[in-house]
Amino acid sequence: MFKKFKEHLSRNIFFALALSSISALALITVFIIIKGMPIIAEVGVIKFIFGMEWAPSRGEFGIFPMIIGSLTVTLGAVIIGVPVGICCSVFLAEFAPSAMSNIFRPAIQLLAGIPSVVYGFWGLLFVVPAVRNYLGGPGLSILTGSIILGIMILPTIISISEVSILALPRQYKEGALALGLTHWQTIHAVMLPAAKSGIVAAVILGIGRAVGETMAVIMVLGNAVAIPESILDPVRTLTTNIGIEMGYASGEHQQALFATGIVLFIAIMLLNSFAQYITRNPRQTKKLTSGKSKI
Repeated sequence: MFKKFKEHLSRNIFFALALSSISALALITVFIIIKGMPIIAEVGVIKFIFGMEWAPSRGEFGIFPMIIGSLTVTLGAVIIGVPVGICCSVFLAEFAPSAMSNIFRPAIQLLAGIPSVVYGFWGLLFVVPAVRNYLGGPGLSILTGSIILGIMILPTIISISEVSILALPRQYKEGALALGLTHWQTIHAVMLPAAKSGIVAAVILGIGRAVGETMAVIMVLGNAVAIPESILDPVRTLTTNIGIEMGYASGEHQQALFATGIVLFIAIMLLNSFAQYITRNPRQTKKLTSGKSKI
């Protein structure tokens, strides 16, 4: 009797804890929507999202330049971070000796624990002067932000991609080697296609990490509200705009910042939902891993 009561109590406690997490998310969502929707209704969705001018003192709330800034910096981070991350995961899973892997894995995990302000400070001291001296421009630019974010998303991409590769059945590799493929051909033609669903999910989660980053990019982007013409131009992202102006905003200005948060919230939720779909949908996983049948 006591054992059944104990199990029932434990189940209820875990249910309450899970419900509290969902409730916190729901409260945050409702709060952001209540604070941000009035200005969107007043300005209009199209004008708010595609407006070219952000001047709260004059009642202009257009976030399109910051959307472009977020997209360009995130794209640059993906171009820099994804190839490096996938190559590192392949190296750790297939080539690195166990002693080396035991050193590299904690070091990579340590990257995820470094505060973002430290990345920003490092970029301000080393990356910004290097870009300014060797490539021109002010140094505070899309390229600098992309380099910093590319490094910051590495732990996510490496860890999830490596786990996806290690989780493959041994028969995949053994069968390919038995057919006469080299080690590299086995990795390229069999293992990477078979692990593609996990790798794609890692990339999407890395993109979500890059989109939501604030402190590091505040320090290295230059924060100019304008459409960039090159990767050496300064920009302002959606997150940096909220971080810079929320401290002194009030009235419609504050509502516009919350509305910017709604746009970010929706974008990150879509990215995370797509990552969950890729990893959990059996048909999608089968489609993505069908490349191994071409051998």
